[in-house]
Amino acid sequence: MATPPGAAGGNFEAPPPPPMQPPGTDMTGICFRDQLWLNTYPLDRNLVFDYFALSPLYDWTCNNEQLRMRSIHPLDLSQLSKMTGMEYMLSEVMEPHLFVIRKQKRDSAEKVTPMLAYYILDGSIYQAPQLCNVFAARVGRALYYILKAFTTAASKLEKIGYVDTENESETVEPKGGKEAIDFKEVKRVDHILASLQRKNLFCS
Repeated sequence: MATPPGAAGGNFEAPPPPPMQPPGTDMTGICFRDQLWLNTYPLDRNLVFDYFALSPLYDWTCNNEQLRMRSIHPLDLSQLSKMTGMEYMLSEVMEPHLFVIRKQKRDSAEKVTPMLAYYILDGSIYQAPQLCNVFAARVGRALYYILKAFTTAASKLEKIGYVDTENESETVEPKGGKEAIDFKEVKRVDHILASLQRKNLFCS
């Protein structure tokens, strides 16, 4: 394993870059963890970026890497704000358990465009899913359960229709008896549809 920095801003030997991923590659299925590094160095706001840079999620063409090569702390905003291009920012910190790193494109000192987010949870690094993908997954799951509910309701109503057909083929019953049977079937249908509605709301 490459030697991590002893302190922010100090000279250190940079580890060889991991294989580059094509721009826009979805890496939400990747989890990176270096237990040897975690056993050796504290995971705090000063060293967390150097730990993040060991992962395949790190883009070695970012402005932070240029600062690292100049022995400047890679999260120094006074230096990053003078540059343009891709950069990482530490947006949320709950030492030592949670760190959120945002990847963004800087066009000027005041203008930045957020691109992706990564989080380090108890030493494990993940890429956070994009909001559009979360919405798409939720909508897809909701549609699945809605279609399933309608299919179940249709099959139940079909069975009720068979029961009505069989009743009509039998001898005609007194008017009061027929109304009692219809009332029971109506209550049964209402109960089925109410159950399906509750199930759909719970699953969505």
